Amino acid sequence: MRKTAVGLVIVGCLAGTVAAGENQYPRGELLIEPAALAKAESLRDFLILDARARDQYDQGRIPGAVWVDTAGWTKAFGNSDDSAAWSSRIGGLGIGSEARIVVYDDASFKDAARVWWILKYWGVEDARLLNGNWVGWKKAGLPVETGPPKPPVPAKFHAAPRAARLATKERLLGALKDNTLQIVDSRSRDEFCGIDKQKNRRGGAIPGAKHLEWIDLIDKPTQRFKAPAELRSLFQAAGIDLRRGTATYCQSGGRASVMAFAMELMGGEVSNYYASWAQWGNAEDTPIQVSESPKKP
Repeated sequence: MRKTAVGLVIVGCLAGTVAAGENQYPRGELLIEPAALAKAESLRDFLILDARARDQYDQGRIPGAVWVDTAGWTKAFGNSDDSAAWSSRIGGLGIGSEARIVVYDDASFKDAARVWWILKYWGVEDARLLNGNWVGWKKAGLPVETGPPKPPVPAKFHAAPRAARLATKERLLGALKDNTLQIVDSRSRDEFCGIDKQKNRRGGAIPGAKHLEWIDLIDKPTQRFKAPAELRSLFQAAGIDLRRGTATYCQSGGRASVMAFAMELMGGEVSNYYASWAQWGNAEDTPIQVSESPKKP
C-alpha cells in the first residue's frame, strides 16, 4: 500500500478472542437472530431501528421499530465532533443511556452497519444487527406491523465519542510510516485498482491496503453474515490478520462499516476511516497506489 490514496476506515476497536470454535463467532453477541428477537420479552427489551427507505418502513416493519434517517445520519456525521447535536439526534429516537439496540435494513447491512457504527462511536454500549435483516424476518413468518407508526418517545442520551473507533487521515498517514495499522479496502476491485474512480479526482487505493470486498462477507439471498469458518477463510485468503489493529475504508463509510462489523464479530480490533476515499482520493497530501485487479479470494 505504498502507491495509492483512498478513503479508509479503521478496523481496530474492540479486541476479541480470535481462537474461538470454528462454528462460533468470537463476538456472537453482536448479532441477534429473528426468532430470538421475536420473543415477547426481546421485543420489549430492545429498541429496534429500521434503516430502510421511509416508504418501505411505512408499508410494513418489525413491530415497534423506529425509522432512522440513514441518509441524514450519513451527511450529519461529517460534523462528528458535534456531540450536542448527536445527543439530540440519537435521543430523539427514544435511545437512552441504557438502551439495547437492534438495527436492520434490506441492503446487505450497508445501511444498518453504518447506523450501528455511528451508535457505537457515540457511546451506545449495546447495539447489534439482525442476522437475516428484513428478508429473514419475513421468511420466518414473524409478525409485521402496518399502519401509521407510533412516534418515538424522546429519551435523554449523552453522546460521548469513542475516539478509538474513528480513524483520521492524519492517523493513517502516520500508520503508513510506522506500519502500526493493517489497512483493509472494502470497495469493489475496480475501485481498489483505480479503474473506477467514482466521482473522485484520483482513483486507486491506500498504499499497502489489503482488499476484500464487503459484499463477500454476506450471503445475499438470506441476508446473513457468512458462517465463522467462511469468514475466517475469506480474511486469510485476503491476507488479513484478525489479530492486528486494522483500519478499513470504502468511499464514504458505509461499506467499511460492514467490514468493521464483520472483523469485530470475528474478534478483531476495529476502527473506521469514515471519511474514506471521498477524502483520501481528493486530498493533495495523500499517497495512492494503482495496481492490477487482485484475485478474488
